[in-house]
Amino acid sequence: MQPDYSYLANKLDLASPLVGVYDAPDPQAFMPLVTIPEKQRACIFEFYADWMDGKTLRISPESYGCGGCGTWMFGIQTRSREDYINFLANKEGLKNSEELMGKWFDQVERYSPRYGQLFMGPLQAAQYPYLKTVTFYVNPDQLSVLVLGANYFAGPGDPAPVSVDFGSGCMEILNLIHDKPYPAAIIGSTDMAMRSHLPPDRLAFTVNIPMFERLCSLGPSSFLEKPFLKMLRFARKGSLNTGSKV
Repeated sequence: MQPDYSYLANKLDLASPLVGVYDAPDPQAFMPLVTIPEKQRACIFEFYADWMDGKTLRISPESYGCGGCGTWMFGIQTRSREDYINFLANKEGLKNSEELMGKWFDQVERYSPRYGQLFMGPLQAAQYPYLKTVTFYVNPDQLSVLVLGANYFAGPGDPAPVSVDFGSGCMEILNLIHDKPYPAAIIGSTDMAMRSHLPPDRLAFTVNIPMFERLCSLGPSSFLEKPFLKMLRFARKGSLNTGSKV
């Protein structure tokens, strides 16, 4: 059963929907759907406005938009390893050397959808068994609350509950986080190639299912009802939802 996140969303003054990535069998469960035409190049984050409008993007091995998404989310590599590394390291300049880029490229896990498709869009409670990650699109104030929430249950010897990893925007919402065997979160939308599709004051805070359930368990005895958050909200004239509308 999907946990109730309404208390947390209220404390964040969150106006935008939470976005889930689902590995699920039934497209009808995610209506209204949007898709990328076959062989048409597109970034999945071009559909950010659709997510905010209640629509879900379906991607598949026939319709995934760009080579990076095809590689990381479906294991479809449209160019050789050497061409990929040359493109990322030299043309885009994302690592200091081809050697470093190659080491990174080889260790990233490719996702293989169980049902041959993925859905990205607002949370659907009935589809909770198929949910892989949840992403909050937030401004810096809201991000600070979520980072504190992710650390709330963590002890000194526990794995770091929040990371900022190198990777593409699509990797940050699935590959780098979904299968960690402990509650985990990643600060994402740090990929410059996709940031133009988001409002300038928005970052992604993506969590795996154990972390989502932890965050949803935060209650009135936590910092969410204590002075620091009240002071921050007062400084923002009563709401953390400043800046972009969504």
